[in-house]
Parts: sequence; structure tokens; C-alpha cells
Amino acid sequence: MAKPLTDQEKRRQISIRGIVGVENVAELKKGFNRHLHFTLVKDRNVATPRDYFFALAHTVRDHLVGRWIRTQQYYYEKCPKLGLDMEELEEIEEDAGLGNGGLGRLAACFLDSMATLGLAAYGYGIRYEYGIFNQKIRDGWQIEEADDWLRHGNPWEKARPEFMLPVHFYGRVEHTEAGTKWIDTQVVLALPYDTPVPGYLNNTVNTMRLWSARAPNDFNLRDFNVGDYIQAVLDRNLAENISRVLYPNDNFFEGKELRLKQEYFVVAATLQDVIRRFKASKFDSSNSAETAFDAFPDQVAIQLNDTHPALAIPELMRIFVDIEKLPWSKAWEITQKTFAYTNHTVLPEALERWPVELVEKLLPRHLQIIYEINQKHLDKIAALFPQDVDRLRRMSLIEEEGGKRINMAHLCIVGSHAVNGVAKIHSDIVKTQVFKDFSELEPDKFQNKTNGITPRRWLLLCNPGLAELIAEKIGEDYVKDSSQLTKLNSFLGDDIFLREISNVKQENKLKFSQFLEKEYKVKINPSSMFDVQVKRIHEYKRQLLNCLHVVTMYNRIKKDPKKLFVPRTVIIGGKAAPGYHMAKLIIKLITSVAEVVNNDPVVGSKLKLIFLENYRVSLAEKVIPATDLSEQISTAGTEASGTGNMKFMLNGALTIGTMDGANVEMAEEAGEENLFIFGMRVEDVAALDKKGYAAKEYYEALPELKLAIDQIDKGFFSPKQPDLFKDLVNMLFYHDRFKVFADYEAYVKCQEKVSQLYMNPKAWNIMVLKNIAASGKFSSDRTIKEYAQDIWNMEPSDIKISLSSEPSGGANKAYGK
Repeated sequence: MAKPLTDQEKRRQISIRGIVGVENVAELKKGFNRHLHFTLVKDRNVATPRDYFFALAHTVRDHLVGRWIRTQQYYYEKCPKLGLDMEELEEIEEDAGLGNGGLGRLAACFLDSMATLGLAAYGYGIRYEYGIFNQKIRDGWQIEEADDWLRHGNPWEKARPEFMLPVHFYGRVEHTEAGTKWIDTQVVLALPYDTPVPGYLNNTVNTMRLWSARAPNDFNLRDFNVGDYIQAVLDRNLAENISRVLYPNDNFFEGKELRLKQEYFVVAATLQDVIRRFKASKFDSSNSAETAFDAFPDQVAIQLNDTHPALAIPELMRIFVDIEKLPWSKAWEITQKTFAYTNHTVLPEALERWPVELVEKLLPRHLQIIYEINQKHLDKIAALFPQDVDRLRRMSLIEEEGGKRINMAHLCIVGSHAVNGVAKIHSDIVKTQVFKDFSELEPDKFQNKTNGITPRRWLLLCNPGLAELIAEKIGEDYVKDSSQLTKLNSFLGDDIFLREISNVKQENKLKFSQFLEKEYKVKINPSSMFDVQVKRIHEYKRQLLNCLHVVTMYNRIKKDPKKLFVPRTVIIGGKAAPGYHMAKLIIKLITSVAEVVNNDPVVGSKLKLIFLENYRVSLAEKVIPATDLSEQISTAGTEASGTGNMKFMLNGALTIGTMDGANVEMAEEAGEENLFIFGMRVEDVAALDKKGYAAKEYYEALPELKLAIDQIDKGFFSPKQPDLFKDLVNMLFYHDRFKVFADYEAYVKCQEKVSQLYMNPKAWNIMVLKNIAASGKFSSDRTIKEYAQDIWNMEPSDIKISLSSEPSGGANKAYGK
């Protein structure tokens, strides 16, 4: 018989019931036991007092959540003084700048699509304390400021200390009869933070897990014992620096030890997490060591997003061979079947090549494994191509010239079962030029997966007016099936619809004009053509070509102010890597030209040039819906794909561009006549390289180009420092790999066609609608379906997960394991 409750215990039960909102304490006990059981099953057999505390706290929290939400809803509905402006709240939210340029944003689109398609997928990365720097423009120059995006906390994430994992560095390798051991290492802990990734109208919520570095409590304990307590505590920062800051380089490799630590940190923690999850669900411990992981590639697919996570290949081999005791051949077979590699750049300076001595110091066991992988790989090549020493050199994972380096792209190709580029033209270049030897050896390994963007963020969220107009005509299903956008072709003759599309664009332009006037104190003509180039500042993206066109337009207006001129507001934005001198000089040139153009009374409202400071996702959501003309003008064969081009297309901007990256497929989808295509093709660039590019010949032959360059060179745009742009002009004449002058004439003539069409609003709007109707291919849903079917061996699911009405079950289901 149960012992009767004391009066104090009765009062405590009544108090708990009142606060937590349960009818009897038995309900709490049920939830408590479930949480405690979950902890014990997961981690250990005996509960500690901390386990009891967390089990009770989680139980109470579960029961409070439903009431908490209902209370806030009641306040919002019943009290007008607490009404909220959603736009104001959106402005408060910090951008999580955890990636460089388009690659990080692409990953975010992919996570959105994977959740929307019902794919059981996880996104892994590093929870950088400081993301991509905040860009300030001072006296026309880029200044970098730390992006302290976590200073107010991050409401979307949940720390998961119960899944904290050790990551090892340095140490030495010991070969014993029992196998190879990596010993005397330094340990850093990886603390996961989970962020929910909701699918669109399917109740699916996937997980993005980001790792934060933490020093273990016994870090440098020996120093404590000899009295240097302060230094030991300070040294904890060295371990935690791993996740302190994002390296801000895009399309440029910087071989620093901290960067290598970051790359290994994320893959080591992730693979432990993946294997833990596999063992918890599909692992059969009764199997022999040889067969225990046979099902691993059937249950796990890992996509290497460029070469940054390439160390996952030797790390998985180390786990299988050294820890799980699999034979090398079996471990290698499973590893190859598990990994696939996406290449995102063909620029040689961007390809990672780590010095052998650095890898040996930081990851000695991994270097041994890489050498073993390379030896077996070269043995295979030598057997197929005897006496072809040059081929062995070209295909080796280890480069010998100028010091031994590991070619990480080669490691990814050899260690993966599939390799893909991110646009048709890029994948062709990957196969026929960059990795020609590898594709000849295994042609079936190489594929194309053209990039895409999520229409949920890049239309519904950022351009609701246009999204609603489209839905009124073709229904809302296009949000999850963007191929339905082709139905818009039926309305090309609908003058009212064309006018409505134009009105939405004008409203977006008016709103953005007000933003620009407030931020930059420049009066904007909202009926002018908004001509926009926003992306990382890099020589190959050719912001210089755009700037030369602005100077040419300026000179034409000055020469004949009374001549009819289509007004333009030219907007250029993007960040330069802090150590990239030429990119920073390009920004200074743009701001210097803007200073002259925007303050010339003869020019007035006909031409304005704005450099958009601190370009980021939240700013893209403002500028893209307001854009008339999208500039995608990289030298043919240099841009892997681009995704900004797709965002502009979907939002009703027309494209001026070269036949590069995804522009080629955009022209295929919409018809080349519905884009403003100009300039050299890939084969023209190759022919010019063969002949020899002589910039001076174009300078001498084209008077407008000569005038613009002379003005820049002689200080017209920098009167206080006439020599300011000497390095830039010298580069254009003698070191321009991206051939700005060679495409100048074709670009200026193409821009004249743009102006001509802009003067005919109906014809312009018809072309706009044709582009929107043709943009369906460029949904990331299509891209992810192709990855799933062709590489991951998965099928998207349209099952809508049912929501549990039981409050106590909700929290763990939402947070997952």
C-alpha cells in the first residue's frame, strides 16, 4: 500500500498541476519516465542526478509549450497594442552568413528542397561564431568588420550537448599486432547545434546540424598542476578557435593550418554522428566485422560539397580499418559507394592542394591512408597504361612540383562513385579539360546536375506580389512543381496580365528606390532601368566590364546631353576577399566613378551608379524583385553555374550575359532570342588563348574604350590621386586572364539593344513573361530529384507526416536524434 502524502507533498502536487497544466501528477511521471528512459537507452545504464533534472525539466517544458503558444496567440489576437509588423521583425533577424558567395546559399536551397521532397537528409557544417565579414565602404574602399551574428543569440537553434563528440589532432601513429593506433592526440570536442529545416506544406522538418568547437575540461591539465592556471585557461581558446571565424575566400585557396583543422573538424564529427545513427538503426552486431557494414552504402549517402570535406574519405577509411577492423578492400568498396563529389569551380587557384608536411603534422594517420589510396590507384593506372609516366604524374593524388601537395579534387574523384559539375557547360569542361584523364578512365562516373534555387524563398517570400499574380493564373501547385510555370505562355497575348506584371515590378522598384535614397542619399528615378550586378567581386565575374560601360554611357551623355537616352540606375554589389588587392581596387574604381557620375548636373537623373554595401541574402531579397536587367557577364568557361542568374529570371528580370554557366541552359529554355547574349564562346576564348590575347589592339581600335581607359589611368575619377588605378590599368593591358577588352565592343552593342527594347514596354513585358515561364527547370527541387535518383539511390516522398496531438511527444520528434 502506498504511503499517504504529507500536507506539504499535497500542496506541491497542486502547485505543479497549476503551473504545468496537467490534471494529475501521473501524467508528469509518465513523461518523466519516457525522457529518462530515452537518456539511459542512448547513453548509459545508470541515471545520475543531472539525468533526473534534465528529464524533469524536459517533461515540464513539453507540457508548457502548447499553453505558451496559445497564450501568445491570444495576446496577439485580443490586444491591438501588441500588434506586430512582420517586415520590422524580419529586419531585426541577423543573416546567418555561414558560407562564401553562392556555395553556402546553394546548400540552403538544397536543404529546403530535400525537406519539401520528403527526403531523409541532414545538412552538416560549422557553427561559426563570426560569419562572412560585414562590408563597410569608407572613402570608397572596402573595410571589413566582424560579423558577430550570435551576439543576441540564435532563436532557431538548439544545442545538443548529449551528442557532443571528440575530434583528434596531431599525435603519432603506432603499428601493433592488434592494428594501427593513432595516439597521443590533442582532443577538441564538437558540440552540435540543430536548426529545423521545414518542408513546404508537408509537415516534414529536417535537421541542419552545425558543430561548435569546445575545449575538454581536462584541457592542458598538466599546466594546472605546475601552477600555470591562467595560461591553461587561455589555451582553451586555441581549441575553440576552430569554429571562431569563417575564412572569407571565394574561388581562392588559402592553405592555413586553422582552415585544415576546420575541414577535418566538421568531417570527423559528422562521420561519428552518421555511424552512431547507422548503428542505432540498421547495424547488426551479430554479423562478423567483415559484413557488419555491408548495408552502410544502402542507408547512407554523403555528398561532398566541393573539396572542403574531402578528408571525409580517409577519415571513413580510418574508422573502418583501424576502429571497426574491416579489411582494406571491403572498407574501400563501402567508402567509394558512400561518397559522391560535386565540383564547383574550374579556376586553378581555387582547387585545394594541401602541403604534405602540414597534413603529416596535423593528421599523421590520414596521410598514411592517403598514401595507401594513392599507391593502389597508381598501380591500377600503371597496369592500364604501362610506361606512361606522365599520366601517372598527372593522375597522382600527390603533386611533387614545388613541394609535395595533396590534390584534394583527385582524392575526391578516386574516393567517390559519382562526380558531377553544376551546369552542362561546366560538366563538359570538367570532363574534357580539368579532369580529362579521370573521365577517360571512368566515363560513367561523371555526370551533370545543373544547380537550382528554391522558389519558396526566391519568389513566394521575396516577391509575394508576383507569386500571387502567377497563382491567380495557373494555381498554386507551381510552388512545388515549377514545371507548371510553362502554362504562363498561354497569357503572352493578355495585355491586362502583362500590365499587372509590369505594375508589380514598378512597385518593387519604388520600394527599393526609397531604400536606396535612405541608405545612400542619392535621388533615384524609379522609372529608370534598374541594371544590376550583385555577386562576389572577382576579376572573372568582370565587374570591370560593367564599370567600363557606365563610363562609356557617361561620356556619351556628356558629349551630347540633348540626345535621347534611356535612363539607367546601375547597381553593383558584392564583397571582395580581404586579401584580394585587385578586387578591392575594383570596388574603389566603382565608387570613384559613382562619385563623379552621380554629382554631375549635366547627367542628372539619366544615369546613376550605386555600389550596394554589404551584399547578403536579406539584401538580395530586396534588390532581385526590383531588377530589370540582370548582369551575368563572366568570361565564357569560368563561371561553373551561377544561381543569381536563376533568381533574377524567376523574378522577371531580363538577362544580359555570356554563354557561360547556367546562362547557356537559360537560353535553351527561353530561346536565345529572349536573352541578351553577347561575346566570346568557350571555343573563341580557347582560340584567342592559342593566338595570344593582345589587349592593346582592342584599346587602339576602339575609341570609346580608349577614352574610358585613359580617364581611369590619368586620374579623371581620382583627381586627388591620379595614379590610384595604375595597377588596375596595368592588369587590363598585360595580365588580364579574363579578357575584358575582347568583349567590350560586343557588350556595349548588346546594351544598346537592351535600351532599345526597354523603350517598348509591351515587347519588354512579353519577353519578361517568356523568361518567367521558362524558369521552371531552375528549381532546386528538380536538381535534388536528380541527385536523389541518379546518385543517392533515393526516391522523393510525397507523404505528409501526420502531426501528433500529444504534447509530450512533440519535443523529441521535432528535435530528433
